[in-house]
Amino acid sequence: STQSHGVPAVPTPAVFVDERPASTEDALRIVIRKAVEANGVVKGLSEVARCLDRQTAHLCILASDCDDENYTKLIQALCRVNNIDIVMMEKQKLAEYVGLVKKDAEGNIKKYFKCSCIAIREFGERTKALDMLLEQLQ
Repeated sequence: STQSHGVPAVPTPAVFVDERPASTEDALRIVIRKAVEANGVVKGLSEVARCLDRQTAHLCILASDCDDENYTKLIQALCRVNNIDIVMMEKQKLAEYVGLVKKDAEGNIKKYFKCSCIAIREFGERTKALDMLLEQLQ
């Protein structure tokens, strides 16, 4: 789909409809995307640990398939001590939702970058997905 001047047409962004997600995973995906848009996601072990320690995080998401046991223990302990909710999910899904992936021209994912943990310090827009997630964490 190219325009008359040989310039590729810019795809129109999908319109976001705020509906209650079908699953917790969908809710997490939406909440993470909104947090990324609001520049409210902290990535990397030292940044996340600092954020949890200072109690500036609202939510922590940790990879359930993280190879390093000490990494997992540290993040879980910081969340427990500072009373911050923690959610577990697969490493590849976490990387995809945060945008730590390399895509080809068609938009297919070619490579996943390592991402074992993120902290959300700013949710951004209040959505039904966020409400659903917060209800489940109660």
